[in-house]
Amino acid sequence: MKHALRATVAALAVTVLAPFLTSGAAAVPPIGPDGGLAGAAWLATQDAPQQYPNIHIQWDVPITMSDGTVLKGNVYRPADASGRPIDTPTPTVVNLTPYTKLVSNLADHAQSIPGLSDALIQLFRQIDMSGTPLSGVTDLTKAFGGGELRSFTVDRQLIKSGYSQVVVDVRGTGFSQGTWDMLRGREQQDTVEVIDWAARQPWSNGRIGMNGISYSAINQVQAAEKRPPALQAIFPIVPGSDLVNDVLAPGGGFGFNFIPLWLTAINGLKLIPDLASVLTGQLDTTWLADRARDPLTFMDVLLNVYTTARMEDLDPRARELLTDGSRPRQDWMGDPSRIQTPTFVTGGWHDLFTYSQAKIYNAIPLPPGQKQLLMGNTYHINSGNEYGKPGLPPRLDVLQRAWFDRWLKDVDNGIEQYGPVTLRQQGGGWITADSFAVPADDPVPGQAVHRRMYLSAAPSGTADSLYDGSLAPEATGETARLTVAPGLTSMCSNDAAQGSAGALSVIDGCAKDSRIQELNGLTFTSAPVAEPTTVSGRIAVRLNTVQDAADGYWVVTVNDVAPDGQSSVLSSGQLMASLRAIDDANSTKSANGDYTDPRPFTSLDQRQLTVPGEPTTLDIALPATEAILQPGHRLRVDVYAGNFPKGLPILPMLIDTGLRPQHVQLDPDRPSFVNIPLRGNPGW
Repeated sequence: MKHALRATVAALAVTVLAPFLTSGAAAVPPIGPDGGLAGAAWLATQDAPQQYPNIHIQWDVPITMSDGTVLKGNVYRPADASGRPIDTPTPTVVNLTPYTKLVSNLADHAQSIPGLSDALIQLFRQIDMSGTPLSGVTDLTKAFGGGELRSFTVDRQLIKSGYSQVVVDVRGTGFSQGTWDMLRGREQQDTVEVIDWAARQPWSNGRIGMNGISYSAINQVQAAEKRPPALQAIFPIVPGSDLVNDVLAPGGGFGFNFIPLWLTAINGLKLIPDLASVLTGQLDTTWLADRARDPLTFMDVLLNVYTTARMEDLDPRARELLTDGSRPRQDWMGDPSRIQTPTFVTGGWHDLFTYSQAKIYNAIPLPPGQKQLLMGNTYHINSGNEYGKPGLPPRLDVLQRAWFDRWLKDVDNGIEQYGPVTLRQQGGGWITADSFAVPADDPVPGQAVHRRMYLSAAPSGTADSLYDGSLAPEATGETARLTVAPGLTSMCSNDAAQGSAGALSVIDGCAKDSRIQELNGLTFTSAPVAEPTTVSGRIAVRLNTVQDAADGYWVVTVNDVAPDGQSSVLSSGQLMASLRAIDDANSTKSANGDYTDPRPFTSLDQRQLTVPGEPTTLDIALPATEAILQPGHRLRVDVYAGNFPKGLPILPMLIDTGLRPQHVQLDPDRPSFVNIPLRGNPGW
């Protein structure tokens, strides 16, 4: 009954909004984050009964690559009432995944049972633990109702509206032959070849889009950089581009609590055989030989970096990944400036790949509208947790449908006038903007202005920390040495939640409040702001440090401190002292000459050990963010000497730190400060 009622309401909405949905008609311009009438039309279009009643599926279709390796893909096509696929060629959406098509199949089957998908979404929406220590659970459950699952698996509404979809196991995973190449050169070539294959099929009209989350978002960006002629639109949800500084080893601190679990999951899933072929005696022996030859891809490299004490004894593959300019590193360093495909980037302030997401958008040389950026206050696995309600952006599947309708079907639905930048302000609500985090050499009117706030030893009286210092608007003449040592309070932190892809975000007292972590940190807190003050853009922290060993591991966060003392992380960064060399060609500075994005080489051949007892200057990059400090709130910089479990240096570097104490040396001749982009009058 509820399912039928929803369909009736959606059909009525389509009738009412029909003037705005007609292909070729001038669409009403979207207004605000929810899109106004245009957003309502996109929602009605997606939720209404679609043109075709059924879906026809071809399982495990072989797709042969240029080197003879056979990938397997499921092909979903619109079908008539009898289940027969339609004869009309359609646009095609391609999704390449390392998580095996089995995951997509299971989620798709849940959608295909009448009423079950709606019932699950309603159940998830009713789980509300707000106001409890586990309110983060609600953020996860809301994401399932925000269109995330349809983007991760198969969107049946999209297919029934007249699209085909192809879900392919990437090389060496799922039922596909070969050795897993993990987003590197051969896999990127496979993606281009799959796009070409899909464009040439009789059921395709040759117009290709790509969708998917995380890994399946990264390979969309990589494919668009190669400009395959058939690719006409992509919708990457939480993509990355600079994969080493995003997630593998940001600042040199290896992504310890994400990478091992992620590798274990994919390597485990890829060993599941095609049971249907086993039962019929037709198991792919090439698949079996490939798995036997490489059962645990990259796991041996991971083991090597944590069991090898000397840098010169590291596995050559590990050295390649951590050496700037190597072939594997070049494969993982994207170049979004090559993209000519309409691209809708969705990210989150605490996502695994947040460092890259605004950079991808800004680098794409397309006019605003043909490229879009939407950033939520989210982690990796809860994208879509704050969508689909009045005043909030439409669900992710709704935006995706509108995007593909515009660029693959030429429907004049106004989506190119949405945004082009839609942001969830931390500490505020959703806003739209014309630009975000634009490099300083390409400033735009109204852009936030970077200014220094200096670290001071003067007590602020606001923090229960290892040392409670201040943030001062002017340089002070004081000299002080403030000491911090590695500890384990970082296990209860926003960084731990981020590094777990958001799984640990369910614990509010850690993910949303840094006061436990700050017990073993240096804190520097400003006076309260007098008026609403916006932090908008990239942040950089300069520290004058002294190590007691040949290396050090530094972590900084920028926080919003509420009048009740809650300290919420807005952005965070980390850096090994020995990897302090900055790649100026890929870094940016503000008008005051200070770094805004000091991109480290993160390269073993650029490593410079520190001299114990001597000052060492570090410039640490923090991902761009959008936040608003309300009157009475304060800005805070936290400084730590470790970040376990999010980051853990590889063993040779860990040995060089000696797990010794580290020092911030406050010196008027070598000031320590945060270069912060502000808009408004804080009254400092």
